Amino acid sequence: MRTALVIGTGLIGTSAALALSQRGVVVHLTDHDPEQARTAAALGAGTDQAPGGPVDLAIVAALPAHVAATLADAMRRGVARGYLDVASVKGGPRRELEALGLDLSTYIGSHPMSGREKSGPLAATGDLFEGRPWVLTPTRDTDTEVLNLALELVSHCRAVPVVMDADAHDRAVALVSHMPHLVSSMVAARLENAEEAAVRLCGQGIRDVTRIAASDPRMWIDILSANPGPVADLLADVSADLDETVQALRALQSCDEAKRREGAGGIEDVLRRGNAGQVRVPGKHGAAPLTYETVAVLIDDQPGQLARIFADAGAAGVNIEDVRIEHATGQQAGLVQLMVEPKAAPVLSTALRERGWALRQ
Repeated sequence: MRTALVIGTGLIGTSAALALSQRGVVVHLTDHDPEQARTAAALGAGTDQAPGGPVDLAIVAALPAHVAATLADAMRRGVARGYLDVASVKGGPRRELEALGLDLSTYIGSHPMSGREKSGPLAATGDLFEGRPWVLTPTRDTDTEVLNLALELVSHCRAVPVVMDADAHDRAVALVSHMPHLVSSMVAARLENAEEAAVRLCGQGIRDVTRIAASDPRMWIDILSANPGPVADLLADVSADLDETVQALRALQSCDEAKRREGAGGIEDVLRRGNAGQVRVPGKHGAAPLTYETVAVLIDDQPGQLARIFADAGAAGVNIEDVRIEHATGQQAGLVQLMVEPKAAPVLSTALRERGWALRQ
């Protein structure tokens, strides 16, 4: 691939353009908002000048509701040899293109499984997709050359290609992305009118659960409007679990010992099923999840503290597998949780204490 056209310079489109430009591909940028395209160009994602002729690959990074129309316009104008979209829903756009009678041999649907709570070109990074799954949904009509162009794009973005059926993809993202987003939003909504004294008690647990609720509602209305059925089916299952959990909690309030035991059993069941589901979430680099030991370090909120911790861990020969930061409410301090392999935990703890760090047991 030598040339590409990115149509839509938001977070995903600009991030893909940055990755391609960094690897020598000449990228042309266009957007319904010319200022947004100019911003992406100023970031080094490419040029907002129109290409002189057909490019190798056109990447449509529009919202799901506009993907089919944008693709159809580009295909009718013949702007590229191959066409690809990055929308989070795949079945609907493909059916719309089929209904328009377009030749789909030059088109392949795709969905990079990466993003951020922020949107727009200023939130984009060239490494946004690195190590992340990038779903491709070719059909029997997809030309081999177009599939190869898509695989080249994924490679340039250092993502991991995953080939799926379009409708299977939509059911999958309903489970792992769309439904969790709504649940996160519903949990976060409980905080809207909560007493300030209660909100000040927020810890890392509530931050983890509500993090994705910070995303742009307008964007998510478009996403969910394109995949409402599978999401509604999953929420119906969650609703049934909630009803059973509420009944179990009410039973725990009973004066009847048998009812309390029944309620405890119901709560244990939902917690154990949660354990069983959580361990299926892929771990580092998509491998099977591993059990790590946590070394908790108290730090002041000052520049360079994290860099010092990582440098001291490196000097001790310990690899940090994951890290979490819990900020103390109302104080300029926090707790850094360093996840390491079990055999490395005592080594790291000793090294950090020797270097003056305060550890929490």
